[in-house]
Amino acid sequence: MRESVLDVLMYLFEAYIETQDIPEINHNDLKTDLVKAGFSVSEIEKAFDWLDKLAENNGIIGDLHDNASSRIYNDIEINRLDSSCRGFIYYLEQINILTTTQRELLIDRLLALNTSEINIEQIKWIVLMILFSQPGQEKAYSKMEDLIFESNEDFLH
Repeated sequence: MRESVLDVLMYLFEAYIETQDIPEINHNDLKTDLVKAGFSVSEIEKAFDWLDKLAENNGIIGDLHDNASSRIYNDIEINRLDSSCRGFIYYLEQINILTTTQRELLIDRLLALNTSEINIEQIKWIVLMILFSQPGQEKAYSKMEDLIFESNEDFLH
């Protein structure tokens, strides 16, 4: 049985969200499909809550931060996001995939995963989900996809 909230989110993202023709999906039908796919009801509910919070945060977070500012991580964030994760987030800002506001949303959603370890692959998926959920982010989304496929090709060669 698959037991991670991130596994549920990735499954949803790959199976439903990236399709061009998104049907109106009933939560109960979706939950049934996810249980059939091997996910626990508990993790499915957590994933739905995670997505609800993402939608809420997309609606209330404005560009309140100065793009020239530096991010100071608190102790909890430092413990959950190692230096490579923090460096990767900074890199995404520098190449204009993430705004400072999106960075804050990313950090919030990463910490909400409640996983013992957060890695760069997880960050990539969450960034895609955040960018996909926000109107007008097609260019940043495309750049992020390119970054993912380029790094995966590097491993193949």
